[in-house]
Amino acid sequence: MAKKITGLIKLQIPAGQANPSPPVGPALGQHGVNIMEFCKAFNAKTQDKVGLIIPVVITVYADRSFTFITKTPPAAVLLKKAAGLEKGSGEPNRNKVGKVTHDQVKEIAELKMPDLNANDVDAAMEIIKGTARSMGLLVEG
Repeated sequence: MAKKITGLIKLQIPAGQANPSPPVGPALGQHGVNIMEFCKAFNAKTQDKVGLIIPVVITVYADRSFTFITKTPPAAVLLKKAAGLEKGSGEPNRNKVGKVTHDQVKEIAELKMPDLNANDVDAAMEIIKGTARSMGLLVEG
């Protein structure tokens, strides 16, 4: 028989840098998860992606055990990295803060494909372009 699920926790944590301080500790602690065990497992799994923010979905079971799934970094984080920016525009329609090329958008779309609700790379690219526009980035090419 399958284990009974008692909770789902969704967090965004910098890769390889999970530690028991907030927000990770309290979110896991209230579900009775062994916080250090999660931190060690997460850091080991994401050590090759240091510097990126990784969304993670943690499934907590009745016996206090857990499993977790890491997703691809948010499109906004990847776009900021590609454009070399600290943050997007506060007024995306008025002032543009940077540029990304068509090839960079395609690369990000291919990376994000598993998590996007798109049938092909072209549809995924349109989703990424929309995110870029809402951040105040120009897409060239």
